[in-house]
Amino acid sequence: MVYKFRVILDAEEDIFRDIAILEDDTLEDLHNAIVNAFGFDGTETGSFFTCEDDWTWNEEDEIPMFDTGDVPGEMKTMADFKINDLMHRDSTKMVYVYDFFSMWTFFIELGAIEEKEEGETYPALLFSHGELPAEAASSGFRGADVSNDDIYGDFEDEFDEEDMDMFDGDDSFEDFGYEENWN
Repeated sequence: MVYKFRVILDAEEDIFRDIAILEDDTLEDLHNAIVNAFGFDGTETGSFFTCEDDWTWNEEDEIPMFDTGDVPGEMKTMADFKINDLMHRDSTKMVYVYDFFSMWTFFIELGAIEEKEEGETYPALLFSHGELPAEAASSGFRGADVSNDDIYGDFEDEFDEEDMDMFDGDDSFEDFGYEENWN
């Protein structure tokens, strides 16, 4: 069977690609198809995230390209999941993030499951709409703006700048003999 996906860039303009891929291909194959379809150079990594129908997703549900777990081989990667393992008629949505510095975020939706067409090679780019902008849009998935407010009082202690005056002009470190033993 062939799975047909619409991959939508999280941007203000309508930018999407329709991709067909075989059910036995892996998420790594889909990653490569997305990278090629949008014209990325492929030097960055990415991750898939399973999500609900309302596109909510949890970072704990990450499916990375490489095993980044504490124990080698313990974490499953894109190469471990076939397309039909995660995507089916009841589970039709995923989120894909490419390049964690730029945070290119894509919404992936399963549009159809069809018979394989003879003579067609997969994965295949079926349709392309819109041009990739020079920079990734600010996404709602990056988290809220960081505040400098100390809302929990973590920095409230009994020390202040005047307490550190005792270190001014203190040459007691010379007593350790670092100058004589330095190579």
